[in-house]
Amino acid sequence: MTRDELHKLNVAVLAGGWSDEREISLDSGRACAQALKEAGFEHVTLLDVADDGFVRDISEGGYDVAFIAMHGRYGEDGSIQGFLEVLHIPYTFSGVLGSAAGTAKDVAKLLYSMANIPNPRGTTLPAGKKLSKEECDFIVHQFGLPLFVKPAENGSSYGITRVTDVSQLPDAIDLASQTGGAVLIEKRIAGMEITVPVIGNDDPQALPVVEIVTGAAFYDLKVKYEPSSLHHVIPARLPKEVAELAQQRAVAAHKALRCRGCSRSDFIVTDEGEPIILETNTIPGMTETSLLPDSARHAGIEFPELCTRFIEMALED
Repeated sequence: MTRDELHKLNVAVLAGGWSDEREISLDSGRACAQALKEAGFEHVTLLDVADDGFVRDISEGGYDVAFIAMHGRYGEDGSIQGFLEVLHIPYTFSGVLGSAAGTAKDVAKLLYSMANIPNPRGTTLPAGKKLSKEECDFIVHQFGLPLFVKPAENGSSYGITRVTDVSQLPDAIDLASQTGGAVLIEKRIAGMEITVPVIGNDDPQALPVVEIVTGAAFYDLKVKYEPSSLHHVIPARLPKEVAELAQQRAVAAHKALRCRGCSRSDFIVTDEGEPIILETNTIPGMTETSLLPDSARHAGIEFPELCTRFIEMALED
């Protein structure tokens, strides 16, 4: 399909929804819709999945492709992807399996390990699990302090606690449990925070490595949505061989989770130069402060072109 033919497609940009990341998703949706229009797409409609008329609008709108700009539960976990499969509407980014695997951090860790991608030691608690003092002491003895406690199926740093004393563990587990799902407890890895975007389907390619400079205890919500110039160093200040290893592992994670279109894997690089993967985002943020578009720009891919490529990837066999 030529670019002229592509630009005539009827595109639905899906955003909003019901997750904790609803407002960020709406920001991403507006930014992507505008970028597609700037790229030359003639028919672009932004739809809020949470609107009462959404099911009617998407099923009767004659859309050729859906651009998913949703984050978190119902948007990034395979739910909306399955719905679009039923409607036979092609869509951007990962399918049902890849989306679900990327969202379930405990499942992703198993797939990382099977692909020989180092990740932090930790344990997963079933939903609603309460720990005794003895069990808390055992976890701290096993993994040390600090620990990170997080929902196993949430994103964008919601519900995460950095635990520095065993007495904080029960409250941290309660906070992470508020989403109603499993809770992941992981050993804290010290080092440089980086993220590696990857784009592509069958032959994915890594974009420049982004170093995240925060001055905070971790890359939390406040930091994530401040201007990118305050926190993104591109390319990361790493030896060439370490940066390349991180890129190789990000591509390996993309493949292991069966991602399509794009992904963005977060790492900690230890003082020994070992990139340890933390998680993979299957639909990274797409706002002006977001990491993937920032990295793409440094690779010479402006935002309208990036969004156009995502549409093209969605239509690949």
